[in-house]
Amino acid sequence: MPVNAPSVVLIGGGPRAAGLLERLAANRPELLDGALQIHVVEPHTPGAGRIWRYEQHPGLMLNSAAADVTMFTDASVQCEGPAVDGPGLAKWAAGVLDGSIADVPELPAELRRQLADLTGATFPTRQLQSVYLEWFFRRSVAALGPDTTVTVHRDTASAVEPVQHVAEQGPERYRVRLAGGAVLHADVVIASLGHADSLPDAESAAWAGFAARHGAFHAAPSYTTDVDYSPLAAGQDVIVSGMGLAFVDLLVLLMEGRGGRFEELPGGALRYVPSGTEPRLWAGSRRGVPYHSKITSALRGDAAGEPAFFTADAVAALLDAPGEVDFRAQLWPLIAKDAGYAYYRELFTGYPERVRTGWQEFAERFAAADWYSQERRRLVAGSVPDAGLHLDLERLDHPFAGRVFAGHADFQSAVAAYIGRDLELRTGPDHSETLALFTSLLKSYMDLGRLVPSERLNARSQREVQGWWHGFFSFVDSGPPPRRLREMLAIHRAGLLQFIGPGLEIEAAEHAGRFVARSAQSGISVSAAALIEARLPAPSVARSANPLLRQLHASGLGTEQQLLTADGTHATGRLLVSAHNELISPVGERRERLFGVGPGTSGWGAGAFARPGTNAAPFRENDALARRVLNLLAKPNNGPADSGLANNDQTDAGRAVPQAAAGGKDPS
Repeated sequence: MPVNAPSVVLIGGGPRAAGLLERLAANRPELLDGALQIHVVEPHTPGAGRIWRYEQHPGLMLNSAAADVTMFTDASVQCEGPAVDGPGLAKWAAGVLDGSIADVPELPAELRRQLADLTGATFPTRQLQSVYLEWFFRRSVAALGPDTTVTVHRDTASAVEPVQHVAEQGPERYRVRLAGGAVLHADVVIASLGHADSLPDAESAAWAGFAARHGAFHAAPSYTTDVDYSPLAAGQDVIVSGMGLAFVDLLVLLMEGRGGRFEELPGGALRYVPSGTEPRLWAGSRRGVPYHSKITSALRGDAAGEPAFFTADAVAALLDAPGEVDFRAQLWPLIAKDAGYAYYRELFTGYPERVRTGWQEFAERFAAADWYSQERRRLVAGSVPDAGLHLDLERLDHPFAGRVFAGHADFQSAVAAYIGRDLELRTGPDHSETLALFTSLLKSYMDLGRLVPSERLNARSQREVQGWWHGFFSFVDSGPPPRRLREMLAIHRAGLLQFIGPGLEIEAAEHAGRFVARSAQSGISVSAAALIEARLPAPSVARSANPLLRQLHASGLGTEQQLLTADGTHATGRLLVSAHNELISPVGERRERLFGVGPGTSGWGAGAFARPGTNAAPFRENDALARRVLNLLAKPNNGPADSGLANNDQTDAGRAVPQAAAGGKDPS
């Protein structure tokens, strides 16, 4: 490799980094000639990274069906770079089985069995997904060609430092310091850190201190599989705050993970057979119910068309007007109306016996009415006799709002009935209107970032998009596989899971040395010597457990996003980046060769893999960033990464992989 070859350092080697490598390979023939060095800093297996690593409980699943997972930037993606078709997870599994995909290591017998049983509708294990992601990484490395060397450093980055330069000698470059002592020199640095842990906030820290003083157990927000739950004793009462996907994983680890098992019952129900080593869980949250099941039904009515109201033209009209755009007042009514239009189209055309009028008549009157108008409500009431089929998005968001419960038993029955009804609506053959709703919300969620520049939203709206909108979408569209909810009901019937209620409140009772959880709405109160906060930690650059993020913040190379709202300045905790993913300093300077991507940044394109054929936001962002990096490296004054210094590749932390064998404002 020539000593003056330009160098890129990717900090983080999970699926997002693998996608960036694929885009660098696809765009390089057009944009950059000559040798190239790429360094990937990742302590776990590259491609899978921490979250999708193979080394986790074999029962943990994706919450996406195999047919809905791809890493390839297919022809649907609207980007400047070339499309590259390739197998999604389901087709990859079939190719491994029939031998057409041979560059996969020998798999354990259990994974071979999973491959044989996999269909597009299967919710695969994370271990199987990790093998797919590792394969994609190797494929992307190989596609870069023989004049590119990729070096994988099984290490973590602790600091990024600018290399001082005289202006005429070229642009700013960087040193990347690794925890193991190696120093890398880079023309471009991309931080792709995924879901980074944060140090406990004040409330969690207080609960941790309380637990330490009283010999209790407390688990702060974290990736569920990284927490040690061994101190929890058999039969011990445990309060769980949160009922989302982290809670679903927790059930796997504390039930099947301790030797319990499920038996199939007639009609699709399950019976949980305890091992006797499980704790007893008391779970609550803001809503008091788990996330909605993923949908396994098929559309029965007219084919879904393009959005009718939340469209590029409608958004362009809003952006053409002076001033900032308000999400709740201007964008959400369009999103909600599209969701309603899709829902009722499927109801009217798929189940005409359930409505009083024809779809065309209803659709014309619906299009003329605002979503929150009395006219729209009267139209639905007069056209759909069963009020249970009326789409109420606020009720969907808070299903127990305003409901009064008679006591513990009444609330337990209510949650069990709610989960059973959710499974009926989302997995049975007779309610495909829920699939139409799912698809519309998914489309709007992806299109929001494509159509609306984040800087055009007012501060309150940026906060609401990151908070309420993301939470609502996750609750409705990004829930667990149906089997997980059937398992939840079985664990509840076995007496090992009780539901506390909505509006969960928790206090640490110093006099008793126990945590107390209560719901005013359900009337349930419980005390326990163990508390688990079952959720990922909120992003925080200043309080990040990742030393690199803290260093970027302390050095002034990066900063947290700050929003000025009517309530004052609000820090989102996210790493502030420009529309081109450049880090922005506290004084507004763009670092044009230092980039950040992923869920911990202020950018739109969160996620790493997506459904095929959906013009997915992370794929668009990957392509744009890859092209920007290659154009920077192709500038005549780029030069070597650091004059007189070569990258420290000959360390135990680094492994060179030759391709032939790998199979704001401008800075001043």
